[in-house]
Amino acid sequence: MNNTRRNFISNSFRTAVGLSIAPTFASFMQSCTVPNPKGATGIWEDLSKSLSGVLIMREDIDFTRLNTQYALAYLSVVPQAIALCKSEADVIACVKWARKNNMPVVPRSGGHSYAGFSRTTGLIIDLSQMTKISLDTKTNLATLEGGVHNQEVYKKGRAASVSLTHGRCKGVGVAGLVLGGGIGFNMRKYGLTCDQLASTRIVLASGEVITASATENPEVFWAVRGAGGGNFGIHTEFVMQMFPVTTLTSFKIQWKTSLEQIFDLFQDIAIDAPPELGVKFMVNARKMDAGNELYIEILGQLAGDKTQLQSILKPLYKIAAPYFESIQELPYWDAQEFLSEDGNPEYAHERSRFCFRKISKEGREVIFKNLQNWPGTSVDAMWKFFLMGGKIREISNEATAFSFRNAIFLTSIDLEWLAPDNGVLEENLQWLDKFHDEMEKFTSANAYVNFIDNRQKNHLESYFGDKVEKLKAIKRQLDPDNIFSNPQSIPV
Repeated sequence: MNNTRRNFISNSFRTAVGLSIAPTFASFMQSCTVPNPKGATGIWEDLSKSLSGVLIMREDIDFTRLNTQYALAYLSVVPQAIALCKSEADVIACVKWARKNNMPVVPRSGGHSYAGFSRTTGLIIDLSQMTKISLDTKTNLATLEGGVHNQEVYKKGRAASVSLTHGRCKGVGVAGLVLGGGIGFNMRKYGLTCDQLASTRIVLASGEVITASATENPEVFWAVRGAGGGNFGIHTEFVMQMFPVTTLTSFKIQWKTSLEQIFDLFQDIAIDAPPELGVKFMVNARKMDAGNELYIEILGQLAGDKTQLQSILKPLYKIAAPYFESIQELPYWDAQEFLSEDGNPEYAHERSRFCFRKISKEGREVIFKNLQNWPGTSVDAMWKFFLMGGKIREISNEATAFSFRNAIFLTSIDLEWLAPDNGVLEENLQWLDKFHDEMEKFTSANAYVNFIDNRQKNHLESYFGDKVEKLKAIKRQLDPDNIFSNPQSIPV
């Protein structure tokens, strides 16, 4: 989705709910450490006294703003309290207290669950205050606290000229990113985010803390690399293998003409591209008075120079000249600023499918037909793919719980709306479901767990393929009472 749309949504959101959102949602969350003016009472008082952080109750001034998360459609699920943890000891205290008092809990790092699963009617254990990163410059191993967001990675990475596979949204928590696999423009050259995980510390439902790595609890380490989000425990620390960065070429290019030919040809270009190319390909629909207007956008980076990028894209220019083009050779972290977005709260639903072969002409026609027939909201809709392959595929599909390393694309359909669109929302959701179902024939039945989707059928098999039973067995060992659960979590 483009930055203009993101800014429009963010501004509209501020106006609609009267909130003052900080430059990024994550930085806002970290700023909310005002002492509780009323104080916890009853059983909550015991928890409050055990924390070095702040316990925010429903009656408190900051509660409404702290209760706001990325997925605005799910704000009706309201917790009784939010614990702003400052340390692993705070997390342990929360877990033990919740078990003693039979209180539902859910961990929250970035609060970016697409289905609103970082919400509960009980206690949110919030790690957004735990954002320290330390880097060993000799090994480039970085130790990240469990509440680190992409924005802290940007800051630390810029200072040390290192990176990991990260997303575009600065407000996304690294915890959710790495535990679900982790995609980004670096993934074809350096692997998924979970491939850069060296070890992690996990607070289990018992309050015990374990470390998972290749040599310590290796079965758990296998599971949390692709299926760890919200399933086995609360991750308070990640040790990541960073990689050095220098300069690259970032790009954003759009076409309004010859879209079918651009679509078909770019697939061939992408599949044959070197692993240094990371790209997101979008077919966008915009509601106009005369009908829906479609345009194609490619956004990404090349670990190479502008000449190399232009050579890769040259066949596209022979078909049609773009109506917008920005290609820049930049230091790595300046390029990420060009490519990034804040990831502020919004109304959205995204439905994904992994694709293991080129989209056929018939599949392309289904995409264009559905976008042309989109009922429309105040924002936009799109079909997109992220290019996979490269380093992702070099690692065995059995090496981690991430199940779809052989995919060439991760595709998805995005629907976004504003609060005034509620009258047409059901029609748009029906359109989204029909479109999603039609695309299974041309892609697969497999979906990306980090685009978690509460409308997804057979969700466990869709997210984890043939690894479901093994994951259930690990779940039974770590969380036999199913304390860490949501409507699509791994069952016991």
